[in-house]
Amino acid sequence: MPAEHLSPMPKDWQRALAVVAHPDDLEYGAAAAIAEWTAAGREVSYLLVTRGEAGIDGLAPAESAAVREEEQRAGAALVGVHTVEFLDHHHDGVIEPGRTLRRDLSAAIRRHRPELLVTLNHHDTWGGGRWNTPDHRVVGRAVLDAAGDAGNRWIFRDLTAAKGLAPWNGVRWVAVAGSPHPTHAAEVGPGIDRAVASLAAHATYIKGLRGSGQDPHTYARTFIEQMLRNGGERYRGHPATLFQVFPR
Repeated sequence: MPAEHLSPMPKDWQRALAVVAHPDDLEYGAAAAIAEWTAAGREVSYLLVTRGEAGIDGLAPAESAAVREEEQRAGAALVGVHTVEFLDHHHDGVIEPGRTLRRDLSAAIRRHRPELLVTLNHHDTWGGGRWNTPDHRVVGRAVLDAAGDAGNRWIFRDLTAAKGLAPWNGVRWVAVAGSPHPTHAAEVGPGIDRAVASLAAHATYIKGLRGSGQDPHTYARTFIEQMLRNGGERYRGHPATLFQVFPR
């Protein structure tokens, strides 16, 4: 998409909820924008559908889950996010689409009452022919669906009766990071170093990546700076995180 067709991210909001499948999903780009938002006084919370228990080949799932949860909380804090929640009934690598996931996400949206939802690429590919993973596709689509589910009092009626979670129609946008079809951009500056530190906090995961072969901080800086440069080349020449934004 030509730079002149990318719009600046909306700024007239106060609360956001970021929902992704795994620890580190947000750190690969979206966290740079999140660092800027929290520094400006906005409230951002994280919801992880799994603890990434299948993500490190050299660690058994229970050990991996504990390590990755700890690294996620540390990484989130570095970009000003202090509310990090994990769902308990979905499994890394085999997240299933359907009512259970939509209900869990609707409950979280009703509880946090965000104006902005953030998620990760739900498309089949990342662009350029690289296939996306099932978990990313399933969770991204479920977030888009749950944005509407959360506001409909006749869907998941038990959330109101049993949990006291009133419908929330206040979601105004869903912003998809990593989409091959961006529509908006968030310029970043001071948040870059915090975003690098946030990704580097996933040190055990990064060291376990096949072929990473780098110090986690070096790996994180190389990835984040390249990603933001690529975004900037498509938007005003300044470092930027790109999103595909769906208005509600």
